[in-house]
Amino acid sequence: MQYLCLIFEAESLASQRDDQANQALFADYHKFTEEIEATGNHIGGEALMPTETATTVRVRNGETLLTDGPFAETKEQLGGYYLIEAASLDEAVEIASRIPSAKDGCVEVRPIMVIE
Repeated sequence: MQYLCLIFEAESLASQRDDQANQALFADYHKFTEEIEATGNHIGGEALMPTETATTVRVRNGETLLTDGPFAETKEQLGGYYLIEAASLDEAVEIASRIPSAKDGCVEVRPIMVIE
């Protein structure tokens, strides 16, 4: 079954890291990605640009409305995701627990809905 691991972290934490801390975090992500590629759990994933670059789209009565910024103001922001293959929710949670930003932020694990 496929699961989406949504990675949330306060952008204020990211802006407080120096270059050395950022390089260490990126190295941890690179290592994690290689590990789940080797086990066949990795399907895809990307980091996202900061929320200040987001545009929220709504359509009301046939009119498209755009709002700068994310849908909701939160303490932690969506920073990236992994799409993984796992045999069970337990395995998906175990994989998500190894995502480097789980130490400072959180990772939401959601099963992918299969629509036939």
